Amino acid sequence: MNAIYALASAHLEYRGVQNQEKSLYFHNEAIQGLARVIQSQEKVNKNELLAAVMLLVYYEVLVQRRPTNIIYGHLKGAFAIMCSNQDVLTPVGLFLERAFGFYDVITALSLGTPPLSTAPSAGGMLPVPPLDALPASPLTNVDTLLGMATTLWPIMHRLSNLLFTKKELEDAQRTSQVSKVAVLRTEFEATSQAIEVALTQWKPCVPPNFSIRDDVLVLKGVEGKEIPEMARLQSILHNALAYRHSAFVYLLRTIYGYSPKHKLVQQHAHTALHHCVETTAARGPMSALLWPLFAAACEAISAEDRELAKKAFSEIEQRQGMTNIQEAWGIIQEVWKRLDSLDDDDAAAMGTNIDLWRNVCADMGVTIVFG
Repeated sequence: MNAIYALASAHLEYRGVQNQEKSLYFHNEAIQGLARVIQSQEKVNKNELLAAVMLLVYYEVLVQRRPTNIIYGHLKGAFAIMCSNQDVLTPVGLFLERAFGFYDVITALSLGTPPLSTAPSAGGMLPVPPLDALPASPLTNVDTLLGMATTLWPIMHRLSNLLFTKKELEDAQRTSQVSKVAVLRTEFEATSQAIEVALTQWKPCVPPNFSIRDDVLVLKGVEGKEIPEMARLQSILHNALAYRHSAFVYLLRTIYGYSPKHKLVQQHAHTALHHCVETTAARGPMSALLWPLFAAACEAISAEDRELAKKAFSEIEQRQGMTNIQEAWGIIQEVWKRLDSLDDDDAAAMGTNIDLWRNVCADMGVTIVFG
């Protein structure tokens, strides 16, 4: 309960509502209580432990302003709990494990660190539908957390490890470790090329009796028919497509070192931003939208694309009210300012260096997890 109170109080404080007991008090109580339960070595409900840790992760994401290893520590603890208990997974347990896997990948993409979890097997992630979905609803074939991107997630996991591999390769080159360079270069090139092919071939996991036409869900055999869940399903589809195109942006910019002005970078950034806006327009789930929105918005050059980014950021900030959303928007604006000051030669040279947004974060003294 203390973890719930901590997160709820932090949200109120972020919105300007002050209570007698501060969120920090509840946070400290939750941490101490969790430590006591774990140290007691008594049989406890694993799902309750994981839920408490997840709430603490959300709390840290909500309040964090400076570089911290706390989120990494919480994730590490959660994976230790999951590995120590081999009970049959309930739907709640499966959802929690998937939620930590999601945060693990997003943290790796955000910080450039390797993921803690092992990559899920391709085709090994079946949808975990919402618990309140009616049996006949198409939502029973859509994952609560990953939506229509369950088969994309193994690709995202491999992508999240690439920057760390790239750094290892660069370190080996810098120190003239010839044999290590050869091994790492082969691994890096093979993995990045395989990811590019997988992203090119990937298609969203749509419910049975649905197809996609021009990025719009269509109920097969019933032209123009609407169902109650259609707007939500359409939003979930756009979310999945936003991830695909932002994954391309990350691969091209961060991994391959393309210039921000490269045609492919701009093409995928624009498409990702379009899907982010469409996700918010249909008022569907937005809790996982920050990473694809940020990755694409960093490369927005045209006034049209920047307006799309601004619109999407405004929508998710109103819906969620998390500090990392507000700070991400501040970083985006500074990135745009620096991009606008570069000529073509500077922009081309920048493509081979560290992401501009990481430089901005370092200058501002902030670290953000885009989850």
